[in-house]
Amino acid sequence: MQSIPNSPIGIFDSGVGGLSVLRAIRAQMPEESIIYLGDQGHVPYGPRPLEEVQAFSGQITRFLLRKGAKLIVVACNTASAAALQSLRQSFPAISFVGMEPAVKPAAEQTRSGVVGVLATPATFQGALYASVVERFAQGVTVLQDTCPGLVGQIEKGELDAPETESILRAALQPMLAQGIDTVVLGCTHYPFVIPLIERIAGKNVRVIDPAPAVARQAGRLLEAAGMRQPAATKAAVAYYTTAAAESLQKLLPGLLGEGGVVKKLRWVDGKLGE
Repeated sequence: MQSIPNSPIGIFDSGVGGLSVLRAIRAQMPEESIIYLGDQGHVPYGPRPLEEVQAFSGQITRFLLRKGAKLIVVACNTASAAALQSLRQSFPAISFVGMEPAVKPAAEQTRSGVVGVLATPATFQGALYASVVERFAQGVTVLQDTCPGLVGQIEKGELDAPETESILRAALQPMLAQGIDTVVLGCTHYPFVIPLIERIAGKNVRVIDPAPAVARQAGRLLEAAGMRQPAATKAAVAYYTTAAAESLQKLLPGLLGEGGVVKKLRWVDGKLGE
């Protein structure tokens, strides 16, 4: 199907994390309509085998293409690390934007020479992360933490709960003791707890949210392909989840500052359907 400017942008993640990218795209391109799919039936992707994440990502891409997506944003660091390459090979007619840990800007901006990265185990173990560190972080000390349980807290909307704070303190305090002045968020869920991170880390530590850069890249690709929607009124977002629709619907106002209608999708024999 030929993509046209008023076709939607497709965005997917294992859960609500990709909403941080949706929020950035809405801020930069409010006129673009969006289809968002949170595969909450399988969240988190982090501990899952590579092949499984690739299979989920392929099926979700097929669904978004059936809905007419003109561009697909893989708003999940784990899925980007596991599946972006295979998606580009399997669907050469569509452009994909993925997530890459923002180690390069962190390494360029650090004054102390010590940078902290918060991400899931799958992101840290992936070739993409290793290559980014190797290319851009020479001479910089990179500290890592997987923040066990943090994705689950954010999925529940517990952005400021004591348990969320204790997970972040356990991750950040050892890094702060070693002199970090920059924190890289290597999971799309984590921008939703930036206020808490800033409270723990203090004013002198810069927090890098990759979402605005991803939104800019999406805009550049649409512009280059002549598929930007002319600026007009704020366009609609269609939300889908593979878990309970009501749960995601309840979280939207707190995460995005605006509500929306969520529809449930089902996985049947490895395929995604309404």
